[in-house]
Amino acid sequence: MNNPENTKNLRDLNKTDIKNENNASIKPGNFITEIIDEDLKTNKYGGKVHTRFPPEPNGYLHIGHAKSICLNFGLAETYGGLCNLRFDDTNPTKEEVEYVDSIIEDLRWLGFDWGDRLYFASDYFEQLFEYAVKLIKKGKAYVDSLTMEEIRGYRGTHTEPGKESPYRNRSAEENLSLFERMRAGEFKEGEHVLRAKIDMSSPNMNLRDPIMYRIRHASHHRTDNKWCIYPMYDWAHGQSDSIEGITHSICTLEFENHRPLYDWFLDELEIYHPQQIEFARLNLSYTVMSKRKLLQLVEEQIVSGWDDPRMPTISALRRRGYTPESIRLFSERVGVAKRDNMIDVALLEHSIREDLNKRAMRVMAVLKPLKVVIENYPENQTEELDAINNPEDLSMGKRRVTFSREIFIEREDFLEFPPKKFFRLSPGTEVRLRYAYIIKCEKVIKDNKTGEVLELRCTYDPATKSGSGTSDKKVKGTIHWVSAVDAIEAEVRLYDRLFLVEDPSYEKEKDFMELINPNSLEILDTCKMEKSLLNSKPGDKFQFERLGYFCVDTVDTKEGKFVFNRTVPLRDTWAKISKTS
Repeated sequence: MNNPENTKNLRDLNKTDIKNENNASIKPGNFITEIIDEDLKTNKYGGKVHTRFPPEPNGYLHIGHAKSICLNFGLAETYGGLCNLRFDDTNPTKEEVEYVDSIIEDLRWLGFDWGDRLYFASDYFEQLFEYAVKLIKKGKAYVDSLTMEEIRGYRGTHTEPGKESPYRNRSAEENLSLFERMRAGEFKEGEHVLRAKIDMSSPNMNLRDPIMYRIRHASHHRTDNKWCIYPMYDWAHGQSDSIEGITHSICTLEFENHRPLYDWFLDELEIYHPQQIEFARLNLSYTVMSKRKLLQLVEEQIVSGWDDPRMPTISALRRRGYTPESIRLFSERVGVAKRDNMIDVALLEHSIREDLNKRAMRVMAVLKPLKVVIENYPENQTEELDAINNPEDLSMGKRRVTFSREIFIEREDFLEFPPKKFFRLSPGTEVRLRYAYIIKCEKVIKDNKTGEVLELRCTYDPATKSGSGTSDKKVKGTIHWVSAVDAIEAEVRLYDRLFLVEDPSYEKEKDFMELINPNSLEILDTCKMEKSLLNSKPGDKFQFERLGYFCVDTVDTKEGKFVFNRTVPLRDTWAKISKTS
């Protein structure tokens, strides 16, 4: 789905970084900044830039929301303006306080602050009701008593106009009385709705007398049972923007056809009029972004929860070991487009590698251990060797690792019958142990029944101690290891793509649940870690040398039990893609 031009554009992002008069960082421009620049030039909003991020509290935020968050808060920062956090809490049957709390936590973790500008659409329920009354009095809204099925039937199609409801021409007085009675709770759900009176023959389906209010006898997480009529998103959205003095209402592209309705409501009410601007939502390969589908994954226990590290939610990425800086960097690199496209998940992985490469401490861990006995190393003897914490940042210093007669190496670093150019360990060959000595495999101990390799017997060359300068012996392979004397046992979870295909949302032949990767999680429970990890805390991040970046799990790590999640492998597929494109 990525073409060479898209790849080139992503590589070229952020080559400039200038400052505006408020000394805020300005990233390379896009069509939204061009609109804002023109508005500032013409003093359209009195020189102000005021945006908002308006999530629905009916699920956890995902990486697509992160792009919108970074865009809205980033525009405010760039232009020295403000950005509000406003919850679109207009559907009490799907909203929960849990979601409100998780969204606030995610935004704060990403590094954004809305000051005292935390709002809810429910803050404006009374004002929205009064606005609706104003439209009824103007003859621009009416109470419809058709069933929902009848309303859909009357709506028409994209090629055929809709039909007017037989209740469309009720008098303003009758509509006001019915609307008040709807609010008072005199009717059942579905008996009546309030609709805008626009044009049932409009080619834009959103203008065919859209519903403004529906009856819901449900308790709201903030207003309790005060209301039993709730505004639709299209009705609440623009008026909430107006009340808050938003200048630029940034939405995803699916709301482009809703903009005429957004404008119609504001114009008919004759109130302050923000400008709605649409941009392409984020589509990430091997991922679904639909809240409905993500909820289905949770409810059917395909994943362990909203924060399962295979999920694209911000809480899942945080648990997996992603940093706020890497997600902001990714959002910046993706940029702002007017047309939908698919972003390779490899770019997201590249962003976290780039960030962790600079900050993560290197350690040695063996995920699939194979025991090695160094027969000519003295029994009951150990020594401390120096290991570099991060070659990208020497100020992080060194640590001491224990070397002993018995060690563990990765099982895949030994082959009894190796192919050509296999530069690790095999019978009769030598390899260097990272930070330690060169060893030679002398004997292979196997299970007599299964033939499984159980243990290796090796010898070491004392003159080849790393950094000693006492030997000029060279070998082609270097492998990592962990001393058996003080190794820490841990569980490691290796994550792969949750879906088998690049675009599971658009595989028309199959349900997306049929496309789930059965090997998206591998649990290794006999891993060996070097002793320095004994003091690690949930959330700490490391590079396991030669294996990838890992994070101490924040949920399942308990006292006496370490659980590590692999954030990403070391291999950077995005770097390879960008070099060849």
